[in-house]
Parts: sequence; C-alpha cells; structure tokens
Amino acid sequence: MKQMDGVCVRDCTRCDALVASRSQIVNGVGPADADLLFVGEGPGATEDEQGAPFVGRSGSVLDEALAEAGVGRDAVRITNCVRCRPPDNRDPHADELDNCRDFLEHEIDVVDPTILVTLGKVPSEHLLDRSVAITNESGTVVDHRLGGRSRRVLLSMHPAATLYDRSQREGFFATIASAVELAGLNDAGRGDGGAASEKSGGQSRLGEF
Repeated sequence: MKQMDGVCVRDCTRCDALVASRSQIVNGVGPADADLLFVGEGPGATEDEQGAPFVGRSGSVLDEALAEAGVGRDAVRITNCVRCRPPDNRDPHADELDNCRDFLEHEIDVVDPTILVTLGKVPSEHLLDRSVAITNESGTVVDHRLGGRSRRVLLSMHPAATLYDRSQREGFFATIASAVELAGLNDAGRGDGGAASEKSGGQSRLGEF
C-alpha cells in the first residue's frame, strides 16, 4: 500500500470531513508483532493532539485494567477503525469506516495477533459486519474472517463506559483480563491461549458503547 509505511498511514485524503477536522493522522502504537491488539473507534481531541490512540481518560482506564492483569501498555498494540478525528467527536460515518478499512485490515495482517479486542460498539459492529448489543456481548469470543483469514475476536465495552457507569468497571476489567489470558501474556509472555469464558461479566452516551 503506497499510503502506508509498514503498519502506519503516512498520507490520506479519502474523507474530506476528517481531513478538515484532524490535526494529524493518529496511527496505532505498540509492537508491530503484538499478541494482543486492541481496536477502538477513532481518535478524540486528546488523541488528535498527542498523535496516539487512547491517551485520554478512556486510555487511563484501559491502562489500569491492563496493569491489574499484569501487563504494561507497551506489551500490546492499540489502534482505531479510523485514524483521523471526526468533527465534534461524532461517530465515524459508514463511508469513513469503509475508507479506512483496508488500512486496518493491513495492520491486522501484519501484526497477526493471537487475539483481537474490539473496544466498543462501533468497532465491534464494523469488524463483525453485524449489529452488536455490546453491553450484553462484552466478554464474548468469536471467530471471524478478517483480512483473508479467521481471527479470534473478543468483544469488549468501551473503557469510557466505566466512567459513565461505575457498575460497568468490574465487567470491563474482567474482559481485559480474559484478553491477556487469551494472548498468553499472563505468564511472562507465554501461555497456552486458553479459552476465556463466553461471558465475563459517539462516546457520549452509555448505550452507544
């Protein structure tokens, strides 16, 4: 892909609204061969400013959940469905998600994670190509074909959900712990990739997470 350098997009003007809204393209961070890959929706204001995904309040919750599971942020890769901040932090439109899909699938193929975690309703529906009731399905592991091969996908609520409703915190932390176990990162980077339980437990309205 001529617009990509490895797993990073260097130049893109496919979405007029996002090009006008962004300060910069926000690529994924973390090892390009990580066993655990998190996929969010898109950059917010803080991410757009700093040029990295999940560095605001939601990112702090994710970092805390990873730490509780015994893993540092530098051991995982974190990226988004779209790499440019939507205006007014709205959800990405369907055409914007589609425009960025080949970049995301290329990144997934290169990273080749043991487990992929979708953080929230938007990335879950986008990658699984179906409607997702994320509050009910969070913690569920599914096999789904992405980028030409089958992937293990763990659905998760967005970490911001825990900021709006503290009762969601335990379930979110349990899902992240399951992700770490599935990736084999809970034993000094080794593990048998054992199965997680089937259930473990717009970013402005809880129902959208």
